[in-house]
Amino acid sequence: MNYYIVTFGCQMNQSDSERISAVLESIGYKITDKIERANLVVINMCSVRQSAVDRVFGLSEKLKDMKGKRTILTGCVQKRDKRKFAELFDYIVDIKDIVNLPKILKKKPVAKKDYLKIVPNYLSSFSAIIPIMTGCNNFCSYCVVPSIRGREVSRPAEEIICEIKNLINRDYKEIWLLGQNVNSYKDGAISFPKLLRMIDNIPGKFWIRFTSSHPKDFSDELITAMAKGKKISPYLNLPVQAGDDKILKQMNRPYTVAQYKNAIKKVRKAIPDIALSTDIIVGFPGETKKQFSNSAKLFKEIKYDMAYISEYSHRSGTSASKMKDTVDKKEKKSRKEVLNEILKKTGLENNKKFLGKEVEVLIDRKKPGIILGKSWHYKTVKIDSKKDLVGKFVQVKITKALSWGLEGDLI
Repeated sequence: MNYYIVTFGCQMNQSDSERISAVLESIGYKITDKIERANLVVINMCSVRQSAVDRVFGLSEKLKDMKGKRTILTGCVQKRDKRKFAELFDYIVDIKDIVNLPKILKKKPVAKKDYLKIVPNYLSSFSAIIPIMTGCNNFCSYCVVPSIRGREVSRPAEEIICEIKNLINRDYKEIWLLGQNVNSYKDGAISFPKLLRMIDNIPGKFWIRFTSSHPKDFSDELITAMAKGKKISPYLNLPVQAGDDKILKQMNRPYTVAQYKNAIKKVRKAIPDIALSTDIIVGFPGETKKQFSNSAKLFKEIKYDMAYISEYSHRSGTSASKMKDTVDKKEKKSRKEVLNEILKKTGLENNKKFLGKEVEVLIDRKKPGIILGKSWHYKTVKIDSKKDLVGKFVQVKITKALSWGLEGDLI
């Protein structure tokens, strides 16, 4: 019996798919790289944006034409979407219940109860995603995550450390710590900064990265841990979501623009060369042109290295869905383009600082005649080379700076 997994969404969805794979292979299923060859198709979906839900509907129509396949829908699925999908899939399984897939598929059930205790089938042999907590307590007005993933639950630190040590013993080079609100992690007396220090003390040559942080939990202790860590990458994703205080309040984001900028100021003082990225939404209900201009002003001031810019989309079940969507699609697209143009300039300006320098790069993929990877500062680096160095650390001299990355030569 063959299975095929389609994963939509964020790194948490990717990590969940690694666990789904492990459960299925524990009962004899074999993975296939062709959906047509699969006896079982698993869709691991994301409900954060309506566009992602629409893609699942489109794929489900395709699956109806493929006879003899069983289908499972899991991941982040809203209750209202479950009702719509009920007739399109054989099974709809809560992500926390994937441990019961053997029982659902009429095989021998597994003993584990907590799905995060499942040892994943890691997709990469050198870079691993480690969920350290799941769920969210923040209830941002545009977000469905708390209603789907539930309240914040942190994994035991001992369990996390054990998983990472096993990976380092297998020569993994990069560890991503993951959570919907990663810096709110708490296991008894062990806070996120303390967990970072514990991981940083594990012997071995590897890099530590984490995502996604919330400004309200971004403490001085965390900044100190990042600055003093020997293996903690000088890269930070700190979502701002809006550059206007009134819009932030409507989003239920409990900080002001001034508080956000103060956090950035502290980080840059402690880690002068830090690379910064953010998440931001344009066209939130009620956002005026003047309020949007405050977001553009923030982009110019902070000078981000990268940003994940989203156009607001209506999501039923959120408090924002009760607000009138006052910004049309054309205007949202225009605002996104404005921020992208600012980002192109600041990204290029920041990347020029690496010209002529030697940087360490972890190669993560290859294409004909080139290899690509991420630097210590999480910059994409392109190198002309036919060598197969995927999964290796290499030294590169940077010869060209672009808005979205760097180019260089192997040393």
